[in-house]
Amino acid sequence: MEPTATATTPTSDPLTADELLLWQSLGRLVHSLPRALEQDMARTGVTMTEFAVLLLLSEAPDRRMRMSALAAASGVTPPRITRIIDGLSRHDMVRKERHSLDARGSEAVLTDTGLQAMHAAQPAHLASARRRVLDHIPADLLPGIAETLAKLAEGQDRQQSSGLPR
Repeated sequence: MEPTATATTPTSDPLTADELLLWQSLGRLVHSLPRALEQDMARTGVTMTEFAVLLLLSEAPDRRMRMSALAAASGVTPPRITRIIDGLSRHDMVRKERHSLDARGSEAVLTDTGLQAMHAAQPAHLASARRRVLDHIPADLLPGIAETLAKLAEGQDRQQSSGLPR
């Protein structure tokens, strides 16, 4: 009996025409969309990634998060989140503090300046999200696509945290 393909035993079967179209389109999108979003955010004074970090911090209790949790939530590596937070700190948008219960870790804390910058950039971010992606997805398909993409992102997070090959 041949093994069936599962999430842990991928197959190398050829892709169907629909699978190939989806895979190639997704590849183009993951390469072109970040550039387009960054262009849309250029006039706001914060990059798309900085905006995402400011937004996450604005939603966190006391506007603070452990650096490791912030890296995971924003989908960037720990060294990259450190560089992002250091850059935002130079503009007084974020403070980096030692964790109150665990001195080995650091927390990023959103300042009032950072909150104002996030609010100022939010209209450009929302307009970009709508123009570049959301306006192109039929309303009846949106819930299914959103759920599928969330599951894909969670799966990648689990693989990265478990050390499994990506």
